[in-house]
Amino acid sequence: MCSGRVDLAFVLRAFSNGMDGVFIGGCHLNECHYITDGNHHAYGMVQICKKLMKQIGLNPERLRIEQVSAGEGIRFAEVMNDFSRKLKDLGPLGKAEGLDENQLKFKLAAARKLVPYIRLVERERLRVRCDTAEKYDEFFSSEEVNSLFQELIADKMVVSEIISLLRERPRSTKEISEILGLDSSEVARHLNTSARQKLARFDQSQKLYVAV
Repeated sequence: MCSGRVDLAFVLRAFSNGMDGVFIGGCHLNECHYITDGNHHAYGMVQICKKLMKQIGLNPERLRIEQVSAGEGIRFAEVMNDFSRKLKDLGPLGKAEGLDENQLKFKLAAARKLVPYIRLVERERLRVRCDTAEKYDEFFSSEEVNSLFQELIADKMVVSEIISLLRERPRSTKEISEILGLDSSEVARHLNTSARQKLARFDQSQKLYVAV
């Protein structure tokens, strides 16, 4: 299967199912067997997913992509052994990052809901073709991309988490900020955005925010 068919949803589902790490192996860049540049798409997807994992609170090193050809059996074994050692050092998913099981499930569920939107953002604003892995790393670590990620994805992620909490029951700004570990002012900003988008509203009778 072409590595370009490995969707962001597949990676998040693997973590949701308790996998400690995800490895993606693909053709060397500029050597696509299907002439579709699927390996380039996969590399870009992984870079975005790593940023999303960091936003969730997971160590991005739990996700790894390598370009390995069919004739590089020894290198493939070395890479997998190295990745296995890394995961052993990192420890169990979530627990090593200080997230309990419920927190981890909640954050991954919120991220999975955003996958269709993230696909659109990637295609319209974050898709680029580079000749080397180093150039991809440079592009996705740039200030411009970090700013775009914060504006277009990270903020949406927080809103998704807030709406998920409000669907459980009405909550106050303070309660939401304590659960998500955010400043009350930041939560208020996202609640105002949610209200404008008609995703949430302030219930005067309860003095709490509710999902619409």
